[in-house]
Amino acid sequence: MNNNKRKLILEDGSVYEGYGFGADTDTGGELVCNTSMVGYQEIVSDPSYTDQAVVMSYPLIGNYGITDEDFESRIVSPQAMIVRDYNDQPSNFRYTKTLAELLYDNGVVGVSGVDTRKLVRHIRDVGSQRVLITSDDISADEGKERIQNEPVPHDAVSRVSCKKRWYARTANPKYNVVAIDCGIKLNIVRMLNRYGCNVVVVPYDTDSDTILQMHPDGVFVSNGPGDPADVTVVVETIRKLRTLLPIFGICLGHQLIARAYGAETYKLKFGHRGGNHPVKNLITGRIEITSQNHSYAVDEKSIADKKIKVSHINLLDNTVEGLFAEEDRVISVQYHPESAPGPQDSAYLFDRFIGMMGGKNV
Repeated sequence: MNNNKRKLILEDGSVYEGYGFGADTDTGGELVCNTSMVGYQEIVSDPSYTDQAVVMSYPLIGNYGITDEDFESRIVSPQAMIVRDYNDQPSNFRYTKTLAELLYDNGVVGVSGVDTRKLVRHIRDVGSQRVLITSDDISADEGKERIQNEPVPHDAVSRVSCKKRWYARTANPKYNVVAIDCGIKLNIVRMLNRYGCNVVVVPYDTDSDTILQMHPDGVFVSNGPGDPADVTVVVETIRKLRTLLPIFGICLGHQLIARAYGAETYKLKFGHRGGNHPVKNLITGRIEITSQNHSYAVDEKSIADKKIKVSHINLLDNTVEGLFAEEDRVISVQYHPESAPGPQDSAYLFDRFIGMMGGKNV
């Protein structure tokens, strides 16, 4: 830990103070909160947090360290991690480094000693907003000016997607899946392998002809960061493939599938992030506790294509959490059925995708 005094200046002029750990530099981003009680390593390595500063609502962070097997990508994605109580002496026989060491090695800022309960309530009440994390001697007015002069980043998917295809094979495969990488989490690939799929992960801008030349049994559209309106190339690819192959989308992939059917997306006030969000399956009537991480949602009123229907809703705010197009063999969910971190109440969705590739109805 560097233990230098640090200041969080929000774009509305609010100021929060704490102490630094990890990289000792100024940074900024969209301030968001996550309610998960565990899983901070999976959170900092999830590409969906690109350009964001993550506030952890659970107070104790760092207590089990970082382990080599638990990364969700090869990059540490957030601009910053903000916590109440940081523990730099992990108790875990598997750990190989501390959270502070991981952040420092990857140039990511950490801030501890912040009143995260107050900060999370502020985000809930006024919504996500941009933040500047800087030294203690910068005034609130100067910080606000720096935030206003900094352009809002776009095209995050192009920055986190792989640059060339890569392969994840499994023993005795039943199916071959092409996964379009918009910021894919590794546990998604592991789940597909576990269900008997060889996976080819391709860059987000891979066109439909190239995908068809790989002769896949199905296509997966991954999670990822940023505004789905920025990712028109994937929307066009989905439009060309949706009647030809089974398609399964998660999170950003869900939003891109909706846009491929003509629906609109919009930004939520403060997003959904955590491992405890209740979702109702409208087909079975069951309630699932889900893992979520997204800023945008599908506008249900804009769904005009009769091919596609809503399959799940969020019980906290009634937002669209799932879609399906039976005729086209397309399914999507806004949440993360592969968890990491979070529950796996919804792992059955991988069974549905496998069934679609085997010729079963959605």
